[in-house]
Amino acid sequence: MSPFEAKPALIPRLPLGLSALCLIVAGLACQINVGGPTPPSEPFQISTLEAMQLEENWQAAFEADPIDGRVTVVITERELTAFLAARMAEAQNPILKEPQVRLQGGEIQIFGVASVGPLEASVLLSIQPLVDSEGVLAFNITTAEVGPLPIPDTLKQGLSDLLTEAFTGNLGSVATGIRITSLAIADGEAAIVGELR
Repeated sequence: MSPFEAKPALIPRLPLGLSALCLIVAGLACQINVGGPTPPSEPFQISTLEAMQLEENWQAAFEADPIDGRVTVVITERELTAFLAARMAEAQNPILKEPQVRLQGGEIQIFGVASVGPLEASVLLSIQPLVDSEGVLAFNITTAEVGPLPIPDTLKQGLSDLLTEAFTGNLGSVATGIRITSLAIADGEAAIVGELR
């Protein structure tokens, strides 16, 4: 046998070894999902038109003739889901992927997927909006479930900032000249009532 000829025993091992190596490398490149809460219903299909609807709602509130100096803005689950998805898509490293929002029983529930290194987990945040005596909106996180992982502070703060923007317009209620007097959440909608300053 020539020294340049392949030994028959090595030929079948070579494809098996390459296949195993490819599987190991592919496994290292993937995220490992560690589970967590799931949305209570089918996810919304996101539309860019719905993402722009929030801004149009605020614009329409100012253009309408306010009764007794009051303005009302109604936000739906679909609009808020589209708004969060659009903001996350703009980020280089989004704090949450595949967001889904439910507005029920006075609370905002946000479902999605968060990543930490090679791990990813499903997320549920239940958030109660609060309006203080000055008409400033704040958000109190009542439930935070992120699979078995600790919830990062950046996720809490980032979502609080995005919700503040969504519920008070791009410039915030102070800059837009509205003092929020009440916010009610039920049946898939959030109704914000404010007074012109």
